[in-house]
Amino acid sequence: MLNERRLEAVRLRLDGHTVAQTAARAGLSAPTVSAAWKAFREGGWTAVPVRPRGRKTGQGGTLDVAAQQVLCARLTMTPDSGEPAWSSRGLADALSEVGHPVSARAIDHWLEARDLKPEPLALTALARQRSSAGRWYRQQVQPVLEAVRKAGGGVWQGGVRVTGTRSEPASVWPRYQLYLHGKRGVLHTRCLWAPPAAGEYMALFQRLHDLLPDRPTALVFQGAYFQASPEIRRWLEAHPDFYLINVPPGHGTGSTF
Repeated sequence: MLNERRLEAVRLRLDGHTVAQTAARAGLSAPTVSAAWKAFREGGWTAVPVRPRGRKTGQGGTLDVAAQQVLCARLTMTPDSGEPAWSSRGLADALSEVGHPVSARAIDHWLEARDLKPEPLALTALARQRSSAGRWYRQQVQPVLEAVRKAGGGVWQGGVRVTGTRSEPASVWPRYQLYLHGKRGVLHTRCLWAPPAAGEYMALFQRLHDLLPDRPTALVFQGAYFQASPEIRRWLEAHPDFYLINVPPGHGTGSTF
């Protein structure tokens, strides 16, 4: 089955096999191996299998009340799939598994309507700016990202913020959002009832690290002051191939926790 071979190809690439070696072992063409690897890098394991084109019969573009209740509950949990946080595709798959078939696009619309789709920082635009933000990017961010990419590692953006949703009372909807952006701005997110504790940040970092355990990972993060946490400092010291870059106040958006 094609999807099984695509998943096997990703496992082989994670083990250090070249594209050519992986293609021979998995029985796939080199372009297919590269496409599977790219899908994994951008969206995790759930993005590797190819899916039928078009909307499935009976799959709606909106979420009914029951589906929204399941979706809200899932957003406060950690995905079982190995994703660092929930992608729209991961949420759509999770709802489908419990009898609520819906498209990833419908999930995107639902998130956007509730102010749960933050935009990634326009980092590359800072490279040409003659400002403190531009100097910060050129001196502290750009060299790290270039080194991580050269080593075949993962580059992520992320943050924590208070959402601006007004559609649900504060007593029934968590106001705090942890989010990540991978390649091409793919969003991964979780919602919390209170500001994230150190353990929640470290669990998120560990999931990112585990996606490419033998390669470096860089995370540009805004909205949190990690230097105040000895637990997080110890975690970073134990994972020298994980580069956490804090966005200084004024260079991003929102408050700092």
